[in-house]
Amino acid sequence: MKKMLLTLTSFAAMISSFAQDCSQLFISEYVEGFGNNKAIEIYNPTASAINLSEYFLIRFNNGTTIMKPYGQYQSNVIQLPNTMLQPYTTYVVVLNRTEANETSSDPAVWQELRALADVLLCESYDESNAMNFNGNDAVCLAKGSAANANSPSTVLIDLIGKLGEDPGGNGTGGWSTVYPYNFSSGDPNDVPVTLNHSLIRKSSIKKPYADLDAEVFNPLLEWDSIPASLPKRDENGDIIYQQDGVTPQWVGNWSSLRWHACECDPNAHVNGMNLDNVKLFPNPTTGVFSLTGLENVETIEIFNTVGQLIDSISNNTKSTVSFDLSGHSGAVMIKITDLAGRSATQKLIIK
Repeated sequence: MKKMLLTLTSFAAMISSFAQDCSQLFISEYVEGFGNNKAIEIYNPTASAINLSEYFLIRFNNGTTIMKPYGQYQSNVIQLPNTMLQPYTTYVVVLNRTEANETSSDPAVWQELRALADVLLCESYDESNAMNFNGNDAVCLAKGSAANANSPSTVLIDLIGKLGEDPGGNGTGGWSTVYPYNFSSGDPNDVPVTLNHSLIRKSSIKKPYADLDAEVFNPLLEWDSIPASLPKRDENGDIIYQQDGVTPQWVGNWSSLRWHACECDPNAHVNGMNLDNVKLFPNPTTGVFSLTGLENVETIEIFNTVGQLIDSISNNTKSTVSFDLSGHSGAVMIKITDLAGRSATQKLIIK
């Protein structure tokens, strides 16, 4: 096994060194939220559609460097579905934990996060726990077969974290903001940003990171970090508390999921919108919702699941718009288009 890992390390490092910009899939967002609120967003920076079934995800938990192929008990890998990811678009994987398969110690993923998923994976921890990562677990995108994960043909494409390192130890920390970036500096300003946070790939990053020989992993070198959850606030901006009057109610901070701004997109800087600034909330909703960050958005269209147009705004000049779809229920798709014709789509759930 050690010999195999050395082979993969050398090969992956070579791929990282010589990979050209905008030529390979990479992880564009990482969500490590409270409980089981875990998600990975994958972005296609190329000009061609890519079949995701040729790729799989790996969770290297607590400093391990071992891959357990799919089919073994408590495998730490999972194959991605057979679907074509179109150029300059994203695919969101969320942990498959719902009310139907939750337990008292293994709670359901919040409905708001599940609503943003393209697929739910890892229904059973014992079958595969690749999506059960915590802030101290390295997460990797690989090309190959999850059932033959240790094959010499496996290529480690993209990596969050440092293999063989357990930052903070025992799940209490994560990769952080002060050198050596593993929550061990003792500096009071050292903050773990892979624990209870989301990481969003910077728009200037055009290729994956797979330097398995790096001395340290600096999470803010290629990523921006935001809290995965925020205190819920009322219309006046005041925090809403639980019945004890002390503990805030929490909401997911996931409006950046399902779209990614990247300089690989040829239209990204032609009067283009910054998708990281566009926010859709609340999601799910009872019907009334708003979009903000629309300074460069010209058209907003809302479609039902069969592609019928429900509502739209053309020649938009406002930074914030609101809609009332109280007469509808289920899923609808919100499509926004900027002045350059660049579009992005996000799913909204109406209760």
